[in-house]
Amino acid sequence: MVCAALAREAGYRVLALTVDYNQRHRVELEAARRIAADLADEHIVLPLDLTAFGGSALTSATAVPKSGVGEGIPVTYVPARNTIFLSLALGWAEAAGARDLFVGVNALDYSGYPDCRPEFIAGFERLANLATKAGVEGQGFTVHAPLQHMTKADIAREAARLGLDAGLSHSCYDPAPDGGACGECDACRLRAKGFADAGLPDPTRYA
Repeated sequence: MVCAALAREAGYRVLALTVDYNQRHRVELEAARRIAADLADEHIVLPLDLTAFGGSALTSATAVPKSGVGEGIPVTYVPARNTIFLSLALGWAEAAGARDLFVGVNALDYSGYPDCRPEFIAGFERLANLATKAGVEGQGFTVHAPLQHMTKADIAREAARLGLDAGLSHSCYDPAPDGGACGECDACRLRAKGFADAGLPDPTRYA
């Protein structure tokens, strides 16, 4: 949500891509629709069932950890997820004549996913310009990750500065059937800490 708002603030039209990968936290799809209705010029929800691969607590019956943010790459890592998502975004961008990709990855205050690191973003940008007709013909792509070096508190402050309703967004990996956040998974803990550190009220609806 903050990433899209920053893109709009910078003067871009926003083509918003949501991937319905049959994730455990499907309530995020509704959150994406609400946010895109306000911030995007176009919005595509693309089905791609990654439960066929498994390999993650978000795409299988593996329990989502609730004991706090630990060391190493957690079981909530979805194999190659951001590579898959950015590849899909690249395909739409080339077809639409867009040359700028925005992704909301964050390398501070996060759960240790390898596909959130600056090295990954730089590597994907190189790939985008090698793998496409547009790139080969000199119409290069730029991958923007405006939240990359922000803390969660910084992101919460940006949401407030941009006049966004952060309560529309969703972070929880293991929400209750009614969509309420669990308050205990890594995503919930990092989100709550961000609002607390920013001195802002937490608008999250907890189960």
